Parts: sequence; C-alpha cells; structure tokens
Amino acid sequence: MKNNIVQLEKFQKKTPYDSLKEIFNEDLNKVEEFTKLKLSSEVDLIGKMASYQLGSGGKRLRSILTLASSNINEYNGEHNIHLAACVELIHSATLLHDDVIDNSLVRRGKKTSNVIWGNQTSILVGDYFLSRCFEIMVDVGSLEILKLLSNISAEIAQGEVLQLQHKKEVDITEQVYLNIITQKTASLFGAAMKVGGCLANKSENEKKALQSYGVNLGIVFQISDDILDYNSTKTFGKDIGNDFYEGKITLPIIILFQKSNENEREEIKKYFINDTRTEKQLGNILSLIKKHDVINVCKKRAEYFSNVSSDSLNIFKNSDIKKNLQDLSFYLINRTN
Repeated sequence: MKNNIVQLEKFQKKTPYDSLKEIFNEDLNKVEEFTKLKLSSEVDLIGKMASYQLGSGGKRLRSILTLASSNINEYNGEHNIHLAACVELIHSATLLHDDVIDNSLVRRGKKTSNVIWGNQTSILVGDYFLSRCFEIMVDVGSLEILKLLSNISAEIAQGEVLQLQHKKEVDITEQVYLNIITQKTASLFGAAMKVGGCLANKSENEKKALQSYGVNLGIVFQISDDILDYNSTKTFGKDIGNDFYEGKITLPIIILFQKSNENEREEIKKYFINDTRTEKQLGNILSLIKKHDVINVCKKRAEYFSNVSSDSLNIFKNSDIKKNLQDLSFYLINRTN
C-alpha cells in the first residue's frame, strides 16, 4: 500500500474541499434556494426550525458530492440540484433525530433544536424534512433513485438502532463499529455519488465505482470526526470531548481498549458504564490515548479506506474535479474541523 497520509501543509493554501466548494458555488446557492422553497410551510414553527437548522453551518459535503458526481458523469440538467438538496435534507433530518437520541445540547457551536424547541418537535420536523425528500424524489421521476435513497434512509435508521444496541460496550469489535458508521454516515455519502451516475445513465460498474468512492470517503470522514474529539484543542462545530461526555463508543476508544492493560481496561469500562463522565475522566482518557499512540493507529485505519476511495475513481477520465475528489479522500484524514 502506498503511503498516502497527506501532510496538512500541502493543503494550507486551498484544500480539495475548498476547491470543490468554489467550483460549485453557484450550484450550491441554487441548492440552498431550492431547499428553502421545499421547506416552506404555513406552520410558523416549522419555518423557524428549518431556518435555524439550515443556518447552523455545516460543510454541505454531501451536496458537493452529488454535484461533483453529476459533473464527472457529464450530466446536463437541473435534477442534480434537486437531488443535492434531497441528500442534504436527509442528512439534516438524521441530525435532528440524532440530537434527540443522544440528548445533545450543542451542535456546530450552537444550541441544538431539541434544546430550544423540545424533543417532540425536533422529531416531527425531522420527519417533515424526510417527507419533503420523498416529494423531491417523486418529482425527479427516477424509480432507481427513489429506490436508492429510500433504502439509504432505512439503512441510516438501522445504523442508529445498531449503535443503541451496543451502547456502553467498550469491547465491541472494529467490524461492528465499521458496520455502524457505514450505515449511519457512509451510506449517504455513497448514495450522493451514485445519484450522479444514475442521472447520467451510466453503466452498473461505473455506478458501483461512484458508490464505492462515496462509502469509503464517508468512513474516512467519520473516523476523522471521531479522532477530532480526542485530538484537537479547537474545532469549529464540534466540542472537544463531546463524544466522550455523551458516552459514544468510537474508534479511538475501541483501539484504546484493545491496547490497554487490564487495570486500564477496567478504568475505561467504569467511565462508560456510568451515565455521566467528568472533565477529570476525559483528561485520564486523553493521557491513555497519548500513551498508546491511539491517534496514529486510527489514522492508519483511515488511510486504508482513503486508498480504496481514491482508487474507485480510476475508471473515470481525468479532470480537475476527479483530482480534487481523490485528494479529498486523503485530506480528510488530517482535517482540523
């Protein structure tokens, strides 16, 4: 395997994400306007929550992937705008539901919707987002895309249940963890990429390659997100130690448990069995993570999926967008926000 852990210095001037965002800036504005139109409602509270949720930041990475895939597949039309909005709305709906399930207080540096308006309203507005998604899919008129995104919505829900099933289990295997993040996160990345191939009527092999890129990119994205919780002094949109305080079992904790001695394992188990965790306990976990070089091990895991993701696009002709997509899979390993 080639050494593809990319140094951040390479991307200091302009990251692959920045380049893609710049290329599709006009289309992203169209996606935003279309999303606002689809979420309009006579119920004032829905409008307020939709504006708050969509205005709370976020990378719009799934929208960018949909647009980029449509571009490298030479699709000409407007449905890519509609489906980019659809994919982003599915993501927003899952965030509303996630924050209720996890009792989250803050997301992207702001109070979560459930803190402001309550759990019941957040769940219902998340359902409203999903209902609008299905309306968009029907309007696009592709049975293949309708089936794809419907299946992904079900897969995300299954990932949530699987995660709850293994709550507080610090001794879960990496494979179980990968199953969870593939269903919860990476599956939507894969769908965002495959949509472009579906719109352009590409071959099954090409659509599978697009989906492979997206799924593996999503795995890298989630691993890097999990790393950030234990390996950064400042991030935008993610509180340091947030996963730890919520009791989430992520890759750094799984690797740490594997590498720890018996006494350390008992200590880790004790932290996660409890309903709450303290700042002192987080400090102890951070010390153990440093002692056992956990962050580098996690990055090595991510490197494998970066290679698979990048290589998946080799069947497509070279272009600036393809290069940025391939660079993105390596950049994400060391992202800082």
